[in-house]
Amino acid sequence: MATPRFAWGIDVGNRALKAIRLSHGPEGLVIDDFDVVEHEQVLASAGDNRESMIQTALANFVQRHDMRGGVVAVGVSGQSSFARFIKLPPVEPRKIPEIVKFEAIQQIPFPLDEVEWSYQLFQDPNSPDVEVGIFAMRKDLVSQHIKMFTDVGLNVQAVQMNPLAVYNAMYHDDRLKGTTMIIDLGAENTDLIIAEGEAIWLRSIPIGGNNFTETLVKAFKLKFPKAEELKRNASTSKYGRQILQAMKPVFNDLVAEIQRSIGFYASVHRDSRITRVLALGGTFRLPGLQKYVQQNLQIDVQRIDRLGAGAPADARAATQFHENILSSVSAYGLAIQAMEGAKINSSLLPASIRREKMWQEKSKWFAAAAAIFVAAPLLAYGSIQWGQRMLDANQSINRDNMQKLTEFQGDDQAWSQVEQAGAGDRTRTTNYNSLQLGRDVQATLLADIAGCVPKPPEALLKALQAAASGQKADLPPRGSREIIRIDRISMLYKPDLADMLAPNDGALRAIDIPSIAMKNGNANPRSRAVGQPARAPLSPYGMPNSPSAAPTTPKHGFVIEVICTTPRSDGPTYVLDKFVTKLLKMTSTSPNVSYAVERAIAPVSVTLANDRGVSAPAPPGLRMPGGFGMPLNRQMVAPGGLSQPPMRQPAASGAAAPSFDPMQDPVTKEDMSADIRVTVKMVVTLDPPPPPNSGQSNP
Repeated sequence: MATPRFAWGIDVGNRALKAIRLSHGPEGLVIDDFDVVEHEQVLASAGDNRESMIQTALANFVQRHDMRGGVVAVGVSGQSSFARFIKLPPVEPRKIPEIVKFEAIQQIPFPLDEVEWSYQLFQDPNSPDVEVGIFAMRKDLVSQHIKMFTDVGLNVQAVQMNPLAVYNAMYHDDRLKGTTMIIDLGAENTDLIIAEGEAIWLRSIPIGGNNFTETLVKAFKLKFPKAEELKRNASTSKYGRQILQAMKPVFNDLVAEIQRSIGFYASVHRDSRITRVLALGGTFRLPGLQKYVQQNLQIDVQRIDRLGAGAPADARAATQFHENILSSVSAYGLAIQAMEGAKINSSLLPASIRREKMWQEKSKWFAAAAAIFVAAPLLAYGSIQWGQRMLDANQSINRDNMQKLTEFQGDDQAWSQVEQAGAGDRTRTTNYNSLQLGRDVQATLLADIAGCVPKPPEALLKALQAAASGQKADLPPRGSREIIRIDRISMLYKPDLADMLAPNDGALRAIDIPSIAMKNGNANPRSRAVGQPARAPLSPYGMPNSPSAAPTTPKHGFVIEVICTTPRSDGPTYVLDKFVTKLLKMTSTSPNVSYAVERAIAPVSVTLANDRGVSAPAPPGLRMPGGFGMPLNRQMVAPGGLSQPPMRQPAASGAAAPSFDPMQDPVTKEDMSADIRVTVKMVVTLDPPPPPNSGQSNP
């Protein structure tokens, strides 16, 4: 399709319609026109008049500008659309569309025939990994949005999500250095875009400029339009301090959500660190907001004050452009895509409209094609005659070639028989060897987790040993003792960890993990490590063995639950700082086992007095202090890798069974009801790809 002479990017916002026109200049794209059409009232308070107000703004825009020969790209809200980024398995390039369609069916929460969807591939030239971005929006919403533009005669060329348009704008202007976060603070929501190399991550937060306005409505008993005007003039108002004080709760909520998003991104991309933040959106003109975000994030925050394509030459348009530059970046990115200069060129434009445009583009060539069609038979007849004469002149060469071909085919068949000899024996050998794979995985994980438990101070250990032997011990107050005791470690193997690695922690928190090596409440040491029924042949972790197949399965591994107890009064914080941080950095101590700790959710804590699991009686030999089963061995893991004395065996027949008090410390005989039980859940993937510098040791 031919590149247009000029293109408009149009973003319909809550307060106004913003439009930027781009054309080709001597050194690239230039902004040669700009317009802002304000609505009669903000769309958030327009109710049923919202659509008619947008149509009025579009009609006024079309009356002001000559649109002949140009095209338009329009934006849609990230809140009303869908975006998901997925790493593809290693497949041939020709199979990627099929794989992407399969992923779209799995990821998009609507049937594909009810949505307009598109995708974009992201790949670093220096890496074999391919990531795909899948974008979708319901057909009825897309059609309703486009109709408002086509009704006034606009030639819509692309429909793009506003967050992706902002990314295109910053990528075009070469603003994305290192790992950069873009905060686009809109009226109804805030779009967070994190760009790192060729990868991109999106999240939409339901906090925007309207939340600040609503706060002023409640604080000063104003109508929404008056509160909006008060917010926009806060920097010059004599009541500026009171206005900012009223909006401070929204400041706090916004920063908290941004910090939560950064924390999640860091847990998924452990080697990444956001180095700077680009601030967009008209709300960032509020005095002190940029500084407040920067102080709380401890990251340099830069407000966008210019665009790479310059400013309009017309003085009036240039003044208006500079006043609204913070809220016009999305329109700029849309115009770049319409001029075919965008990094992400996916579009939610309906397929029927795309086909119609292609038909119109090709119609100009129909006359030339008809002329060629008339001349083609004459040319074909002449070429046939020429070919026949050449064939007759080379008959002897053709006979020799056919004889050689027959000989080669016979040799190829004989070689195939040689290759197939012994295939059954090779398959059986491979299957027998595979039976040993993966047998050390769980044992290594258990040992590595126990190795992360911090060792108590020497003085405390000596005091505990004295107390255990019945001697007088000088013990510090129980609430200050640096002790973490593992009560239970449970593992659940999952062949696909996609739901456990999702941004939402709900699936990981809700999953029920049975006690390790337990089945129906009884010890079963002969059960398989992954809880899979025996099948032959099997490869590690219970996956069907297929020596010739490439590893195209999703990430697999274990969901692990670690339940521990500490007498520290600040139990959750102490466990998080001294134990969980080590778990997140845990690496395999066995050369035969390869795993990676992907994430861990915030610990859940409860005092032993409030823990229902402690109140049940403890069967002898199957429970640790606290009442959680863990039949790992005859001795139990203690702080710093030490072992506590062996568990008591059942009393002999006729003898009274020893009493067991789950609230009594078995060493010091103290009350443990105030001790805190902390539960940590973590996700560990098996056989992760090697790091870039695999020859170097971990720091």
